[in-house]
Amino acid sequence: MLTGKKILLGVTAGIAAYKTAALTRLFIKAGAEVKVVMTPAAKDFVTPLTLATLSKNEVFSELITEVDNPQWNNHVDMALWADLMVIAPATANTLSKMANGQCDNLLLAVYLSAKCPVYFAPAMDLDMYKHPSTQITFDKLKSFGNIMIQAGYGELASGLTGEGRMEEPEEILKFIENDLKAKSPLRNKRVLITAGPTYEAIDPVRFIGNHSSGKMGYALAETFAQAGAQVSLVSGPSQLSASHPLIEKVSVVSAQEMFEACQSIFEKVDIAIFAAAVADFRPKNTASQKIKKTNASLHIELEPTIDILATLAAKKEKQLVVGFALETENEIENAKKKLKNKNLDLIVLNSLNSKDAGFNVDTNQVILIFKDGHSKEFETKSKKEVAKDILNEVINWINE
Repeated sequence: MLTGKKILLGVTAGIAAYKTAALTRLFIKAGAEVKVVMTPAAKDFVTPLTLATLSKNEVFSELITEVDNPQWNNHVDMALWADLMVIAPATANTLSKMANGQCDNLLLAVYLSAKCPVYFAPAMDLDMYKHPSTQITFDKLKSFGNIMIQAGYGELASGLTGEGRMEEPEEILKFIENDLKAKSPLRNKRVLITAGPTYEAIDPVRFIGNHSSGKMGYALAETFAQAGAQVSLVSGPSQLSASHPLIEKVSVVSAQEMFEACQSIFEKVDIAIFAAAVADFRPKNTASQKIKKTNASLHIELEPTIDILATLAAKKEKQLVVGFALETENEIENAKKKLKNKNLDLIVLNSLNSKDAGFNVDTNQVILIFKDGHSKEFETKSKKEVAKDILNEVINWINE
C-alpha cells in the first residue's frame, strides 16, 4: 500500500526518536519516498545526518536555514508534497501544540499546512499519557481527522513499566498499511488497463506501428494500484516498467495478441480502461523471410485489425468502460461518435494539435466526455496528474 507514496516523517524530541532510523528504512523498503522534518530539540536524540542518509533526502528542522545565503524552507510546499504525514515519536508537548494551533517551529508549520492524512504515534511516560489534558489532546486531534497509533505497553525511559511506549516501527508500518487498505477507494476492485502501441509484422524484421510510449497507460496502472485496485496491465512493446505489487503485467506485441489477453480478463473486471494505441491495420500477408530491398516499389495489402474496444464494450455487463480518442480534426464531434458507437461510459479526448500532448511526452491535455453528454476540460498536466483526474471520475461513478 505504500509503494509510490510520499511520506513526510515528523520527528519530535523524545527518547523514542532513535527508532525513526528503523522506521525510515521500513518506509523506503515498502516502496515509499521519505522526507524528514525534525523539531530542533529532536536533533539531541537522533542526528539529521542519519535520517538524511537513510531517506536519501535533506532533513529540515528550521524555518530558515542559516547558511552563507539564508534560505527559507517552505512549509507549504513540504505539506503539499506529501501523500501522508507521520509524526513519530509525538511528544506530549508537540501534540498539545498541534491540538491548539501553536506554531513555533517548522514541523508545526508543516502540520498546520498539511492536507494529507496525518498519523501520530505518541511517546511519553505513563503518567503523562494518562493525564486528563493529554487524553483531551488525543480526542481533539482525532476530531480533526488525525489518526492515532496507540502507544504500546512496556518499559519506559523513566524505568517505570506501563502504557506510553511508542509503538515499534514494524507495527507502525503495519498499522498505516492496514489503515490505507481499509480506506482504499478501489479496494477489492479489479481493473483492466491497456497501454502502449501494437506492432503488426510485415516480415520478421519490419512492422507497422506508431509512436506511443505507453506513458499514459502506465501512469493509469500505477495510480489505480495506489488506490487499492488489482490491476491487469496489458501492454504493447514499451520501455516502461510497472513495479507496484498490485499490478500484473501482460506483455503483447500485436493487436490480436492484445485482444486475446484482454478478452480473457474482461469478464472478471469491474473497470476497463483502454489507453493503448492499437494499430488500425495490419498486413494481410506476413512474409516468413525478410523482404529484400529492390528498385521496384513495394505494395503491402492491409486489412483491419479487430476493434478491441468496441468488441469488448459490446459485451459489458457490470463494467465501467473508458476509451481514449486521439483526434486531429473535428475532435469533440468524433470523440462523441466513438463514445456512442462503441458503447462507452467515458471517453478521454486528447489532441495531437497540442505540442504538450500526445505521444512520447510526459504531459497531456484532455477533455473527459461522459455518456450523459456532459464534459470536463482540463489544463495541460503531467500524465500522472491526468491519471488522477480519471481515477477521481471512476471513484465518483462507483460511489453513485
